[in-house]
Amino acid sequence: MALQDIATVADLTARNITVPAGVEAGEFLAAAQDAVRDAAGVPITRETFTVTIGGRADQWLDLPGQPVVVVADVELDAVAVTDWKLVDGRLWRRDGWEAIDAPSNVTLTITGGLITPPKDIVDLVCSLAGLGMSLAGDGEYASRGDQIGMRIDDYSEQYASGSGDRTAGPLELPELTRDRLRARFGGSVALVRSL
Repeated sequence: MALQDIATVADLTARNITVPAGVEAGEFLAAAQDAVRDAAGVPITRETFTVTIGGRADQWLDLPGQPVVVVADVELDAVAVTDWKLVDGRLWRRDGWEAIDAPSNVTLTITGGLITPPKDIVDLVCSLAGLGMSLAGDGEYASRGDQIGMRIDDYSEQYASGSGDRTAGPLELPELTRDRLRARFGGSVALVRSL
């Protein structure tokens, strides 16, 4: 099942982001949405998805993909459990979320997320897609590295070689942005699949 779009071509137009001739806006929007969702760790938009969360002795289990409206198919270390209650977007279970006295995995199906994506997230997706389209339109989409110098007389450009701080491509989000998205949307979980 396809996920709901975070941003559309109409959102690009509203931000005066032009689509260069010969560039497919939908492909860049899809790639930018995937990058943002990957960083957030959840679909962001209202979807039904399955996740695995680390369980612990605590009776409360915080869930990603807020606001959570439905939880189903809860398993604790691959064993179905039904003695839980959804309260304010969190799961409560009297016996906690460990099968034994060790960390456990809780796998569950959640329907949650936002019906309307926040404007700043739509803007982020549009900005990423716009950057990629602009580079593709100029024929410079393939990353040459980060520019670290330029000389005008006898023209010269210098680019950094591979570095752990560089991004792999123009649609890769910087670590600070990834951290912010994970914190905002609860993305410290493994998204197993979207239904």
